[in-house]
Amino acid sequence: MTGWTIGGLAAEAGIGVETVRFYQRRGLLDEPERPAGGGSAGGHRRYGERDAERLRFIRAAKVAGFTLGEIAELLRLDAVRDRPRARELAEARVRALDERIGELTAARDRLQHLAAACRGGTDGPCPIVSSLAGGG
Repeated sequence: MTGWTIGGLAAEAGIGVETVRFYQRRGLLDEPERPAGGGSAGGHRRYGERDAERLRFIRAAKVAGFTLGEIAELLRLDAVRDRPRARELAEARVRALDERIGELTAARDRLQHLAAACRGGTDGPCPIVSSLAGGG
């Protein structure tokens, strides 16, 4: 018998079994046919390297910030070799990441400033809490 069971595939891809099933329900991963033998020990569905590769792609795309809908679109675009549209999606994601990096950098800088202002004594409210609670 070759290939992985769903548990083996999940372990290979570094995700949970329920996540594999979720991706199957969303159409991101095909569910292999159950071989002859039905529910017997030899009748388990088997997954191959291509399935593991797809799960690794999905995981990496999620880390990059793509939504599951965008991931599905990228997979469709790859199947029809529509590189211009795939590039557009990637460029849009880069712009969104750049914007988020800017927001996170500003938040870090502000928090560093507030932490410095919170040094010393115990008089009065903590500037970190006061500033963040005030929305400022």
